[in-house]
Amino acid sequence: MRTIPIPVDVTKLQFVCVRAPRPRVLNQDTGEIKTDKNGQTVYETVLSVEDDLGRIELVKVGTSGEPQIATGQDITPIGLLGYVWEISRAGDTRWGISYRASSLVPAGVNALA
Repeated sequence: MRTIPIPVDVTKLQFVCVRAPRPRVLNQDTGEIKTDKNGQTVYETVLSVEDDLGRIELVKVGTSGEPQIATGQDITPIGLLGYVWEISRAGDTRWGISYRASSLVPAGVNALA
């Protein structure tokens, strides 16, 4: 499956940090931490996302480098992209969407995209 980034329009969504950023662990047994192609640690943050109809979902968003945000804070994702993924094991196929942002900043803070 080819991975094509899907830009997410965040203008009609409200994001709240529900779990503070933490390094993404690749291997629980070894404690190996995920890094990007530049060697920066990839952090994973759980956000609640509410649309203008009041629907709420939880999403994990990856970023390179630690975002300076806290639990309970309103957030603006900069450069948010979705990626469809698929994995097959023992005849079962699972799929989903993973999210990555160039940065996560407190709502109302201007940031360069």
